[in-house]
Amino acid sequence: MNLKRLLAVAVSLALLVWLLADGRWRGVGELLGRLDAPSLGLAMAGFALSYCLRALRVFDEFRAQAAGRFGACLRIVLVHNAMVNVLPFRGGEAAFPLLLRQTFGVALPRAVASLFWFRLQDAFVVMALAALVWPGLPAALKAVAVIGVLGLAWWLPRWARAPHDWADGKPLTAKLAKLRDAFAESTTHARFGWLWTIANWTVKFAAQAWLLSALLPATLAIGATGALGAELAAILPLQGVAGFGTYEAGAAAALLPGGISLETGLQAALALHLFVIACAVSSGAIAWLFPVARRDDASARL
Repeated sequence: MNLKRLLAVAVSLALLVWLLADGRWRGVGELLGRLDAPSLGLAMAGFALSYCLRALRVFDEFRAQAAGRFGACLRIVLVHNAMVNVLPFRGGEAAFPLLLRQTFGVALPRAVASLFWFRLQDAFVVMALAALVWPGLPAALKAVAVIGVLGLAWWLPRWARAPHDWADGKPLTAKLAKLRDAFAESTTHARFGWLWTIANWTVKFAAQAWLLSALLPATLAIGATGALGAELAAILPLQGVAGFGTYEAGAAAALLPGGISLETGLQAALALHLFVIACAVSSGAIAWLFPVARRDDASARL
């Protein structure tokens, strides 16, 4: 096990030890017990809409291969999302390219490049949101940060699509050339990729902010700050096992300036995390029960 994985395990174990100390896990159950049916229903509806927007992003990019099969794209998103939330060390990410190949016959390099572009778009949107809504930042610094993120998001696809001679280089460079070309292809196929990404994160962020504010309880603005801290932690290279530890720490740290104690913030963030995982796993399990025809099977019936 490498150092990064050891640190990830250590972060998750630290959260577990903290929960076991003085029966703090009971506080998480009490927080969840505060939620009423309307709050839970609204949060679940928000997550469901977020899943559909992610599926639209996949459907938009692979519309030629999907041939109108939005349900198949939704199944890919739901199963992939469940795997990411459950498997340690981001191992669930492998489900996306494998499901694309199995369902639509998409080549693995193309699918991996698409996933990479999706994650970059996610990171750009989250960083832009952080710059816009993070409390205490001067307006000039917010403007510089947003412009920097937008500039990088604009430049990167154009760099990938620019002519290059990497394929004529050494074997490693030639392999990187294939990945760069596949990445460039991914950035050109989605007509509304940025629209789906921004819409997805707006809905997802709002649902988490609403739920976190209900768990604390606190204002929606404080809930939004905590949700943003959790999502920023989720895009860091170092992740706890299944995200446990880093997600909670990011949310609790972001809540401190709002007057929320570290203990309260960790408990509320853990309750939110458990809800997110429950939604992901249950929707992924339902999607798994409804297999779709593979590309070869569908072609055979035509």
